[in-house]
Amino acid sequence: MEFVSQLGSTTLDSLSYLGSLASLSARAAYYTLVAPFQGKPLRLQRAISQAMETGVRALPILSLITFFIGLILALQAAYELRRFGAISAVATAVAVTMSRELGPLITAIVVIGRSGSAFAAEIGTMKVSEEIDALETMAISPIRFLVAPKFLAMMVMLPCLTIWANVMGILGGSCSASRRRISLFCATSRLPSTPCFCGISRRDW
Repeated sequence: MEFVSQLGSTTLDSLSYLGSLASLSARAAYYTLVAPFQGKPLRLQRAISQAMETGVRALPILSLITFFIGLILALQAAYELRRFGAISAVATAVAVTMSRELGPLITAIVVIGRSGSAFAAEIGTMKVSEEIDALETMAISPIRFLVAPKFLAMMVMLPCLTIWANVMGILGGSCSASRRRISLFCATSRLPSTPCFCGISRRDW
């Protein structure tokens, strides 16, 4: 019975957490996308500041990680493809892998680890110092004041960071290809014809 009780308590806590997370996401989306059209303006200056912190200042570490991932990926792919006489397909393999899988994944990990932890620490400190209670006392929604600018910044910067990560990964793969005696022009000339640039069809999956 004790095991069943613990299992039920864990299940209820998990469902409660998921419900609160869904509620927070819905309210943040409302204050970001709907409320500005209902006379509740968004704090754009704060959103721009958060976008700079989330996006621009994450470029160095993201560029470093994705560049070396593309470099290593091209090295390993070239080692195997050379055996089959398909060394010219290295650029295509790197471009498809970075654009479909590794680019968005690495971007999400870096942003969550860097910006997500900073957001959590900031809001947690405000909660401990009762600043959030002060906002509620002044009839200011903490979701609109704190979460909505961060939500908008993440919505705008994540696609931009993903594109940048793809570019840096492909650049790293091209540099590796040039070290394998493949010209940079030859390595990159095949990129416009790859599925990730001209569209992904069902047979490519």
